[in-house]
Amino acid sequence: MYFAALLARTEDGWEASDTELDDVETLSDLTDLAREASVDEDTVLVFIEQEDAWFGVVRVDGEDDPRIFVSDATAAARSSYGEILLTDELLGREPGAEDTIAALEELVGLDGTEDGDPDTTPDNDTDTNTDTDDDDDDDGLDADAVPAGPLGDTRILADLGLPEAELLMLRTDAMVEIADALGAAEVLETVR
Repeated sequence: MYFAALLARTEDGWEASDTELDDVETLSDLTDLAREASVDEDTVLVFIEQEDAWFGVVRVDGEDDPRIFVSDATAAARSSYGEILLTDELLGREPGAEDTIAALEELVGLDGTEDGDPDTTPDNDTDTNTDTDDDDDDDGLDADAVPAGPLGDTRILADLGLPEAELLMLRTDAMVEIADALGAAEVLETVR
Protein backbone atom coordinates (compact mmCIF):
# COMPACT_ATOMS: atom_id res chain seq x y z
CA MET A 1 0.00 0.00 0.00
CA TYR A 2 1.27 3.45 -0.96
CA PHE A 3 0.77 6.84 0.59
CA ALA A 4 1.73 10.09 -1.10
CA ALA A 5 1.40 13.61 0.25
CA LEU A 6 2.62 17.13 -0.38
CA LEU A 7 3.75 19.48 2.37
CA ALA A 8 4.04 23.10 1.26
CA ARG A 9 5.71 25.63 3.54
CA THR A 10 3.86 28.91 3.97
CA GLU A 11 4.23 31.99 6.19
CA ASP A 12 1.79 30.36 8.62
CA GLY A 13 3.51 26.95 8.72
CA TRP A 14 2.99 23.85 6.64
CA GLU A 15 -0.03 22.98 4.48
CA ALA A 16 -0.61 19.33 3.64
CA SER A 17 -2.48 17.69 0.82
CA ASP A 18 -2.70 14.12 -0.26
CA THR A 19 -1.89 13.51 -3.86
CA GLU A 20 -2.64 10.96 -6.52
CA LEU A 21 0.34 9.81 -8.53
CA ASP A 22 -1.64 8.04 -11.26
CA ASP A 23 -0.81 10.72 -13.84
CA VAL A 24 2.81 11.14 -12.70
CA GLU A 25 5.22 9.26 -14.96
CA THR A 26 8.50 11.14 -14.51
CA LEU A 27 10.40 13.16 -11.95
CA SER A 28 9.60 16.22 -14.06
CA ASP A 29 5.86 15.53 -13.65
CA LEU A 30 6.33 15.16 -9.90
CA THR A 31 8.34 18.39 -9.72
CA ASP A 32 5.64 20.26 -11.66
CA LEU A 33 3.02 18.91 -9.24
CA ALA A 34 5.08 20.20 -6.30
CA ARG A 35 5.60 23.62 -7.89
CA GLU A 36 1.84 23.96 -8.42
CA ALA A 37 1.37 23.47 -4.67
CA SER A 38 4.07 25.99 -3.79
CA VAL A 39 3.18 29.27 -2.12
CA ASP A 40 5.48 32.10 -3.27
CA GLU A 41 8.01 29.54 -4.58
CA ASP A 42 8.69 28.32 -1.05
CA THR A 43 9.73 24.77 -0.14
CA VAL A 44 7.47 21.88 -1.07
CA LEU A 45 8.12 18.32 0.07
CA VAL A 46 6.64 15.34 -1.72
CA PHE A 47 6.46 12.15 0.35
CA ILE A 48 5.97 8.72 -1.13
CA GLU A 49 5.84 5.74 1.19
CA GLN A 50 5.29 2.06 0.55
CA GLU A 51 4.28 0.53 3.83
CA ASP A 52 7.19 -1.20 5.61
CA ALA A 53 9.32 -1.27 2.43
CA TRP A 54 10.69 2.17 1.53
CA PHE A 55 9.98 5.88 1.50
CA GLY A 56 11.12 8.75 -0.63
CA VAL A 57 11.26 12.51 -0.20
CA VAL A 58 11.49 15.00 -3.04
CA ARG A 59 12.23 18.58 -2.09
CA VAL A 60 11.46 21.42 -4.48
CA ASP A 61 12.63 24.93 -3.62
CA GLY A 62 11.31 27.41 -6.19
CA GLU A 63 12.90 26.83 -9.58
CA ASP A 64 15.89 24.89 -8.19
CA ASP A 65 16.44 21.32 -9.30
CA PRO A 66 14.59 18.83 -7.09
CA ARG A 67 16.52 17.11 -4.31
CA ILE A 68 15.75 13.45 -3.70
CA PHE A 69 16.23 10.95 -0.90
CA VAL A 70 15.15 7.29 -1.08
CA SER A 71 15.39 5.12 2.06
CA ASP A 72 16.00 1.84 0.21
CA ALA A 73 16.89 2.07 -3.47
CA THR A 74 16.62 -1.68 -4.08
CA ALA A 75 13.06 -1.83 -2.71
CA ALA A 76 12.11 1.37 -4.56
CA ALA A 77 13.41 -0.07 -7.84
CA ARG A 78 10.69 -2.74 -7.64
CA SER A 79 8.00 -0.06 -7.48
CA SER A 80 6.64 2.04 -10.33
CA TYR A 81 6.60 5.06 -8.01
CA GLY A 82 10.13 4.33 -6.87
CA GLU A 83 11.32 4.19 -10.46
CA ILE A 84 10.19 7.82 -10.84
CA LEU A 85 12.67 8.84 -8.14
CA LEU A 86 15.57 6.63 -9.24
CA THR A 87 16.78 8.83 -12.06
CA ASP A 88 19.99 8.20 -14.02
CA GLU A 89 21.57 11.15 -12.22
CA LEU A 90 20.67 9.79 -8.77
CA LEU A 91 22.06 6.37 -9.73
CA GLY A 92 25.24 7.93 -11.11
CA ARG A 93 24.55 6.84 -14.69
CA GLU A 94 24.90 8.81 -17.87
CA PRO A 95 21.42 9.71 -19.16
CA GLY A 96 20.34 7.04 -21.62
CA ALA A 97 23.16 4.70 -20.54
CA GLU A 98 20.72 1.85 -19.99
CA ASP A 99 19.50 2.06 -23.59
CA THR A 100 23.06 2.33 -24.94
CA ILE A 101 24.32 -0.69 -23.02
CA ALA A 102 21.30 -2.78 -24.01
CA ALA A 103 21.90 -1.89 -27.67
CA LEU A 104 25.59 -2.82 -27.42
CA GLU A 105 24.81 -6.13 -25.74
CA GLU A 106 22.38 -6.91 -28.53
CA LEU A 107 24.95 -6.12 -31.23
CA VAL A 108 27.70 -8.28 -29.75
CA GLY A 109 27.70 -11.40 -27.62
CA LEU A 110 30.26 -9.87 -25.24
CA ASP A 111 31.82 -13.31 -24.81
CA GLY A 112 35.14 -12.54 -26.50
CA THR A 113 34.16 -14.15 -29.80
CA GLU A 114 32.50 -11.14 -31.38
CA ASP A 115 35.49 -10.59 -33.70
CA GLY A 116 35.21 -14.09 -35.11
CA ASP A 117 37.85 -15.51 -32.74
CA PRO A 118 37.09 -19.06 -31.74
CA ASP A 119 36.18 -19.76 -28.16
CA THR A 120 39.35 -21.35 -26.75
CA THR A 121 38.05 -22.05 -23.25
CA PRO A 122 38.56 -25.75 -22.51
CA ASP A 123 35.48 -27.72 -21.58
CA ASN A 124 37.13 -29.20 -18.50
CA ASP A 125 38.44 -25.94 -17.05
CA THR A 126 39.05 -26.48 -13.33
CA ASP A 127 40.07 -22.92 -12.49
CA THR A 128 37.38 -21.66 -10.13
CA ASN A 129 38.49 -18.06 -10.57
CA THR A 130 37.13 -17.95 -14.13
CA ASP A 131 33.56 -17.39 -12.94
CA THR A 132 34.70 -14.69 -10.54
CA ASP A 133 36.57 -12.91 -13.34
CA ASP A 134 33.48 -13.05 -15.54
CA ASP A 135 31.38 -11.57 -12.74
CA ASP A 136 33.82 -8.67 -12.40
CA ASP A 137 33.54 -7.96 -16.12
CA ASP A 138 29.75 -7.99 -15.95
CA ASP A 139 29.62 -5.48 -13.08
CA GLY A 140 30.59 -2.62 -15.37
CA LEU A 141 27.90 -3.56 -17.87
CA ASP A 142 24.89 -4.10 -15.63
CA ALA A 143 22.78 -1.03 -16.24
CA ASP A 144 20.02 -2.36 -13.99
CA ALA A 145 22.19 -2.48 -10.85
CA VAL A 146 20.75 -0.37 -8.07
CA PRO A 147 22.69 0.11 -4.85
CA ALA A 148 21.17 -1.36 -1.70
CA GLY A 149 20.16 0.95 1.10
CA PRO A 150 19.64 4.71 1.21
CA LEU A 151 20.35 6.81 -1.86
CA GLY A 152 20.31 10.50 -2.59
CA ASP A 153 20.62 13.70 -0.60
CA THR A 154 20.84 12.66 3.05
CA ARG A 155 20.86 16.32 4.14
CA ILE A 156 17.59 17.05 2.34
CA LEU A 157 15.75 17.91 5.57
CA ALA A 158 18.66 19.01 7.80
CA ASP A 159 17.83 22.72 7.63
CA LEU A 160 14.17 21.94 8.38
CA GLY A 161 14.85 20.12 11.66
CA LEU A 162 15.71 16.53 10.71
CA PRO A 163 19.46 15.88 10.77
CA GLU A 164 21.09 13.44 8.38
CA ALA A 165 21.75 10.81 11.07
CA GLU A 166 18.09 10.75 12.13
CA LEU A 167 16.86 10.53 8.54
CA LEU A 168 19.08 7.51 7.93
CA MET A 169 17.66 5.73 11.00
CA LEU A 170 14.01 6.01 9.93
CA ARG A 171 12.34 2.74 8.93
CA THR A 172 8.60 2.41 9.50
CA ASP A 173 6.17 5.31 9.89
CA ALA A 174 8.84 7.54 8.40
CA MET A 175 6.34 10.14 7.21
CA VAL A 176 4.97 10.62 10.72
CA GLU A 177 8.47 10.99 12.17
CA ILE A 178 9.54 13.44 9.46
CA ALA A 179 6.37 15.52 9.82
CA ASP A 180 6.85 15.57 13.59
CA ALA A 181 10.44 16.84 13.21
CA LEU A 182 9.20 19.56 10.83
CA GLY A 183 6.37 20.59 13.15
CA ALA A 184 3.81 19.43 10.60
CA ALA A 185 2.47 16.26 12.22
CA GLU A 186 -1.05 17.61 12.75
CA VAL A 187 -1.47 18.89 9.18
CA LEU A 188 -0.13 15.65 7.72
CA GLU A 189 -2.52 13.65 9.89
CA THR A 190 -5.48 15.47 8.31
CA VAL A 191 -4.67 13.96 4.91
CA ARG A 192 -3.51 10.54 6.05
